[in-house]
Order: sequence, then C-alpha cells, then structure tokens
Amino acid sequence: MTHSLAFLGPIGTYSDAASLACAQWWEQNTQTALNRFPYPSISQTLKAVVDKDTQLAIVPVENSTEGSVTTTLDTLWQLDTLQIQQAWVLPISHALISKADDISKIQSIYSHPQALAQCQGWIEQTFPNVTLVPAQSTTESLQYLDQPTAGAIASRRAAQMYNLPVLAHPINDRRDNCTRFWVLGLDTSHTGTHTSLALSLPANVPGALLKPLEIFAQRGINLSRIESRPTKRSLGDYLFFLDIEADLANPLVSSALEELRPHTETLKTFGSYSIFQATDFIET
Repeated sequence: MTHSLAFLGPIGTYSDAASLACAQWWEQNTQTALNRFPYPSISQTLKAVVDKDTQLAIVPVENSTEGSVTTTLDTLWQLDTLQIQQAWVLPISHALISKADDISKIQSIYSHPQALAQCQGWIEQTFPNVTLVPAQSTTESLQYLDQPTAGAIASRRAAQMYNLPVLAHPINDRRDNCTRFWVLGLDTSHTGTHTSLALSLPANVPGALLKPLEIFAQRGINLSRIESRPTKRSLGDYLFFLDIEADLANPLVSSALEELRPHTETLKTFGSYSIFQATDFIET
C-alpha cells in the first residue's frame, strides 16, 4: 500500500528536498512507498490532506534566521483537524541563479519572501538598487530568468535540475541557516519528543497569559517556543502557538491541558512528534 505526500512545489523547492528526506525515512521504516505531489501554495498543500487528496503534507513552519512561516500557522489554526506526525530540519543554502553574463547586470531578483529576507544583507551589499519581487516558491522564481537582467534565489539543487547557471553561492546571511518542516495528517499523534498546541484567551487583560504558562512550569514541562499571531478579529487580539518538550501520552501533559482549558477561549492540540534531520537521509 502506498501513501501520498503533498509539498510546496514545483520540483526543486526546499520543501521538495524535505519531502524527499521524509519519503526516504518512510520507505526505510514502513517498507512502502510515499508518493510525492507538488502544490502551488502552503495553504493548498495543507488543504490537500483535509480534502483527502493526499494522506500527508509537509510544510515549512520556522526558519532559524527569519522566524515562523506565518501562513503555515494561520492555516493550521483555521483547518484545525490536522495533526503533526513528524518534524524535519533541513539546512538552507541559497544561490543566486541567472542567465545574465555578468552579475552586475542584474536589476531584479525573484524568490519566495522568506528566501529574500534570509539573503537581505548580501543583497543590499551586492545590489543596492535591485528590485526584489516575491514569488510563491523559490523554484517558481526560476521561470522569470528569460529576462536577461533577472536573477532568482533558490537552491543549487534547483539550478542543476533546471540546467541554470549559478552566479554566487552561498548567499544567505547566516551560514547555519535552516528550516523546520512539519509533516501533517489526519491521524491522531500522541507520542514523540515535542507537542504543539495553540490557544486564544477569553480576555486581553494583564496576566491573562501568565496562568497558562504557570500550569506548564509547575509540572516541569519546558516550552521550547511560544509565538503570538493576530486572531484577525480586532487589533490587539492575539492567539498563541506553543511547543512543549513532552508528548500527549505523558500524564503530566494530560493534567496540564485539563487545568489549562478553563483559562482559554479556544485550545487546540496539534499532536506529538519527533524531530528528524534531513541530512541523515539526503544530500543537501
């Protein structure tokens, strides 16, 4: 029996590379194939699972340089039937790709907004007057390279796949740049090293967030991440995403969530999972 995995395409994106690592793991651990299917946006990638077009989806959730991928968090809160099955960490090494015969002739650079931000310092130093143009994905930006003054930021792997010249590499501002991806499905996931959840508060008053945090602290449960996102209902109204270093099978976590619920307006758990390194399964 084969399973299917949606990822942010087209072929050659960093999500594609992360999906390949996931597929390698899947084959080694289940002795079955994991077929991969590209989708044009993060939201469509996630909705593929909700609509049961695929069993799984892999999407970027956090970059070590630029922080969270807000589209992933916002879509996950809206869909809320998805459960995180795994997390993958992929090193990110950007390249400037162009058909220009000289790097100084580049007048516009296309890429995903996260990639542009991760190379912001290099771009400003090398091209102080260049026009930056956002694209749906790093690989999608390669379609604009028929323009002789255009450049794109993507991976060297993508450049090789599409037979395009690399003018500079690496160009990301941080050499230890990496992105964390989540693999999500509809199956309940209660075991692993981490658990992710999100909550909204009944009122925006001083100390409203303190009680939820105290509930975990009193049980010695470490929070590895907490981040606010606007609820989109009114200015200053937020919901909070939390990662804890424990799984839902832990009785301390169960009791914490039980105590936490009355102090929240809405509480959503997105499952427990373990974190894998993509470089253990593929070359990057």
